[in-house]
Amino acid sequence: MRFAADTGGTFTDLIVEYDDGNIKMFKAPTTPSNPVQGVLDALANAAKDSGISLHKFLRQADCFIHGTTHAINAIITGNTAKTAFLTTKGHPDILLMREGGRTEPFNHSVAYPDAYIPRSLTWEIPERINYAGDVIEPLNEEAVIDVIQKMKGQHVEAVAVCLLWSISNPDHELRIQALLNKHLPDVPVTLSHKLNPTLREYRRASSACIDASLKPLMGQYLGSLMKKMEAAGFSGKLFVVSSQGGMMEASSLAEAPIHAINSGPSLAPLAGSYYAQLEHQYEAVIVADTGGTTYDVSLVRQGHIPMSREMWIGEPYRGHMTGFPSVDVKSIGAGGGSIAWVDGGGMLHVGPKSAGAEPGPACYGHGGLEPTLTDACLVLGYLDPDYFLGGSMKINIALSREAISSRVAEPLGISLEEAAWSIMDLATENMTQAIVDITVNQGIDATQAVLIGGGGAAGLNSTFIAQRLGCKQLIIPEVGAALSAAGELMSDLSMEYRSTYFSSTENFDIKRANVVLADLRSRCEDFIKKAGQHSKQHSIVYKVEARYPSQVWEIEVDLPFEQFSSDEDVVSLRQNFHDTHQRIFAIQDSESHVECVTWSATVRCKMNQRDGLGRVIHDNEGRKTKTRQIYFANYGAVDARIESIHQLTIDEKYKGPAVIESPFTTVVIDPGSHYSRSANGSLVIEPFGA
Repeated sequence: MRFAADTGGTFTDLIVEYDDGNIKMFKAPTTPSNPVQGVLDALANAAKDSGISLHKFLRQADCFIHGTTHAINAIITGNTAKTAFLTTKGHPDILLMREGGRTEPFNHSVAYPDAYIPRSLTWEIPERINYAGDVIEPLNEEAVIDVIQKMKGQHVEAVAVCLLWSISNPDHELRIQALLNKHLPDVPVTLSHKLNPTLREYRRASSACIDASLKPLMGQYLGSLMKKMEAAGFSGKLFVVSSQGGMMEASSLAEAPIHAINSGPSLAPLAGSYYAQLEHQYEAVIVADTGGTTYDVSLVRQGHIPMSREMWIGEPYRGHMTGFPSVDVKSIGAGGGSIAWVDGGGMLHVGPKSAGAEPGPACYGHGGLEPTLTDACLVLGYLDPDYFLGGSMKINIALSREAISSRVAEPLGISLEEAAWSIMDLATENMTQAIVDITVNQGIDATQAVLIGGGGAAGLNSTFIAQRLGCKQLIIPEVGAALSAAGELMSDLSMEYRSTYFSSTENFDIKRANVVLADLRSRCEDFIKKAGQHSKQHSIVYKVEARYPSQVWEIEVDLPFEQFSSDEDVVSLRQNFHDTHQRIFAIQDSESHVECVTWSATVRCKMNQRDGLGRVIHDNEGRKTKTRQIYFANYGAVDARIESIHQLTIDEKYKGPAVIESPFTTVVIDPGSHYSRSANGSLVIEPFGA
């Protein structure tokens, strides 16, 4: 038996995969002050459903896979450790200057963003190594010890070290680490050449600082999670989802917590693509994951999960770059908990601020007074107040009406229903524009793509989003309410290793390149023997970051072999680069040589003994099909069928209006749409009818 849990801002999703391969979903409110409690509450619900104690239930599990927003939340809220930054003398502004770009180069009213580590916690170390790895100025160890004493006085909790050209010769960074371990033994340290051996100075420095600042927090969080899980009866392996769309052992991630920054939404594209292809071989799949706090969207093309090496925390150039690859997911502040408000000029806004889990929407009755998208859906009749989370959580429609009436309807001078619809309409437009941004940027016509609706709040307005995009089909998978958690169960144990070695195809050194590749392969094989020893199968993929001479930026090119055997392989590498450059930029210089900079190997170990996921186990709730009035702007109040998805006849076409309910999500279908249940258990909606 396996568990997969995704901790969101409002709810913690849990999927249990039983020994027969079938799965079941559970939810529990997230506890922001103690996210571990939300996980344990969801597990307690699953144990109760099985009719056994939590201890006995947990003893049956082999592994627990965890996706969490704990790391990114800590950065956004400023709750990371007090971190010092040590760098080569004369270069204290690496984090401030970044890479020089600006989103709006002529908008001088925008303040220059602060560095991730302030100057007061940045120390310059007398030393210098050149690009060839030669020592130009020896490390001044007395100066390092003096800096350590100053850090003690500042009560520093973590240290990041990034020296110039440490990727060519790491001796000085290693010696600084030894001095820190001796004089500051209880403070975690991150060395840039170990964490991220990239040529880019800012990216190395930024990743080292972000990683170090997360070490105390994530070490404590994962330690607390494991300790409480073990105390409750769990004795299996604990894995954590990484930003790269795989998973890592908790102990490994605690040593490099930067990998957990995009942990939450990184696996929704994997699950969304899987369920899309079960229905049809789509060229482009738009995966939208709607939670209580955020709306996460990604575009899967020809089955390839989108990856980006330009991962920013915050806005590009105004935030902080992680320097690591990540599944390319665009997130906006929109979800079921998004707060609706009217500004001083009488303009309605929805989000980005969210009511979260505490106090939550007004209808929760936990003290929240501001109206949210969830409150609007309750007033519109989309949600059943007696069947929220399958009836396990009671919500109060009177509180929603009061909040919307006093804070939206009265200030705008409109009716309650018009105010609720306006909240829904604006939230839908914000979400639609997020999808337009990623599709247009990649040259994709959204009308030729399929939309996958994931997340507990996806069904409330995904039909409306699909209509605005012009999508011919919308698919709500049967695990849609916990799409990211479903992706966790399908993910592989993975790790990427990188090494910097410059070479040009003009005078390529095959022997030296093979030494680099052999070292990468050795590290991957060591990973397979240790972390992946129980894997079903494994694979290693080799890549190189390369460029044309005088180009500033590299692009990543696949290597179809693990060793160069002849000059023909060098020619093949060169041609692969030309082809990749043509595909990305619609231009190539076939006469030019190619410069190779950074080499990488990604190892993946398949831990799931099955391909894909089993079917969801549905409880026979005995709920009968009924009707109730729901509101649409173009139709007014209409009578809609209210039914459970597993009561629909497979492949039979139905016409809206309808509300399809399950204990974890509600799908709203307007009068102009058709819908059916596929043999795979998904709800397939045609937003434009026949």
